[in-house]
Amino acid sequence: MKLATWNVNSLTVRLPQVLDWLQANPVDVLALQELKMTDDKFPHAAFAQAGYSAQCFGQKTYNGVALLSRTPATDVVKNIPGFDDDMARVISATFPLGDATHDHSVSNSTLPSSNKGLRVICAYFPNGQEPGSDKFEYKLAWLDGLRAWLRAELLTHPNLVLMGDFNITFDDADVWDPEGMRDQIHCTDEERYHLQALIALGLADAHRMFAQPPKSYSWWDYRDMAFRRNRGMRIDHILVSQALQPAVRSCLIDKAPRKNERPSDHAPVVVELDTKAD
Repeated sequence: MKLATWNVNSLTVRLPQVLDWLQANPVDVLALQELKMTDDKFPHAAFAQAGYSAQCFGQKTYNGVALLSRTPATDVVKNIPGFDDDMARVISATFPLGDATHDHSVSNSTLPSSNKGLRVICAYFPNGQEPGSDKFEYKLAWLDGLRAWLRAELLTHPNLVLMGDFNITFDDADVWDPEGMRDQIHCTDEERYHLQALIALGLADAHRMFAQPPKSYSWWDYRDMAFRRNRGMRIDHILVSQALQPAVRSCLIDKAPRKNERPSDHAPVVVELDTKAD
């Protein structure tokens, strides 16, 4: 079973690229961020033709998240319950573990017997603008709300994946110029503290469960030929719950779409789970 996350930076602009990518990479669940469209504009028909159902939570011009899946979603929740927010940043849903079309079933040896469904949370974390700004304070408050809710979600849904554009790096290895970016947005101690606090809930960074090439980034600025020079940051993450960690088989950043004409500034991140029966 494969899941992926991709900040598309406008689904209106990038829809053909997303459809092409899904055809070449038929993942079971794709989490999208920065749709930049309202729900009534969401291209359900185009994704249905590609074999995907969609749950979306849009917003005009800014933000917006969606979950595309080859099996229908259940128990859909939008935004963070208990946190008052008028931004469309989070969408969650439950999916069958394994791809029914491939006749996969869950391994009883690696996954808990309670709640066999897979809870997937797609999140577009606030950018924060700059340390000390009102938007930075909003980001920290949002992270507090996310962590409090996730703590409860993990009790109800032991098989959980949190993925999306986190707008935070884990450490210097995630930054092309760690000294130049030190204490700048995405790289502050405060942001990284909150990211580690999510890990402390029992989550793991799927990408770092495996040896990766040095300077593996998921975002590159459009300016100064940053992608060609690999001057990027890893800010798109997939975190997996403790119950799922034995099932993780790989996690990779697919840089190919960043080479497209008019690409998103982010690349997809893909995780593979082994949910086959023994």
